[in-house]
Amino acid sequence: MGVSTSVPDEGVAVVTVDFPPVNALAVQGWYDLAAAVRAAGADPKVRCVVLTAAGRGFNAGVDIKEIRRTAGHDALIGANRGCYDAFAAVYDCEVPVVAAVHGFCLGGGVGLVGNADAIVASDDATFGLPELDRGALGAATHLARLVPQHLMRTLYYTSRTVTAEELHRHGSVWRVVPRAELTAAALGLAREIAAKDGQLIRLAKAAINGIDPVDVRRSYRFEQGFTFEANLSGVADRVRGTFGTGGRTGRGDALGTDRKERT
Repeated sequence: MGVSTSVPDEGVAVVTVDFPPVNALAVQGWYDLAAAVRAAGADPKVRCVVLTAAGRGFNAGVDIKEIRRTAGHDALIGANRGCYDAFAAVYDCEVPVVAAVHGFCLGGGVGLVGNADAIVASDDATFGLPELDRGALGAATHLARLVPQHLMRTLYYTSRTVTAEELHRHGSVWRVVPRAELTAAALGLAREIAAKDGQLIRLAKAAINGIDPVDVRRSYRFEQGFTFEANLSGVADRVRGTFGTGGRTGRGDALGTDRKERT
């Protein structure tokens, strides 16, 4: 359990997240993930990083239970800083990052894949930001990198999810494959990238980041300020108090497919 790194092929490092039951990360988990991605990218032998997860789904976001059981704002501040660190680590990784996504990819999961360089997803993967249903805000910055602006706003306001196939049609998911083929598909893309010259691929990553129209670090940090404001005002506690009690239900994805709440 935790975050581990393996090197299945020359030039390719795989960072795997495994926090049962749903990969909802506590504060330390986000920092551990950030450290693993940075270390993999800094390895001169590595030319591509694959970010993947074990278990039922790719990522269910922040461990809300940790925030609810911790007095004061320490856990909230820790989650804010930990998410910021992990998202930035993916974006700033010295080599391209391929996200291999299965099952649910929610909240912080969208922050991770939105900052990745490429996404390969299984045909059961769904993506969304249930933040408003959970007394939080954030990661619209990253959802906006996956879908057009008006769809991003609709998904954000409704807490709906979209499928991997929908994102494929929008061009943000590279391939959608059966779940049994996800690892092979992600590694196949990673090997193709890793076949490039290591120094040149690092220059390419820096160049592409440098021409991004939005500074994702500053944009996300701006969003986090409103999350903290929601907590100070008490509205976050009011909304979170209904989470997991049946007070909030899934509303389905953009095509009307039902989804279930995750913790």
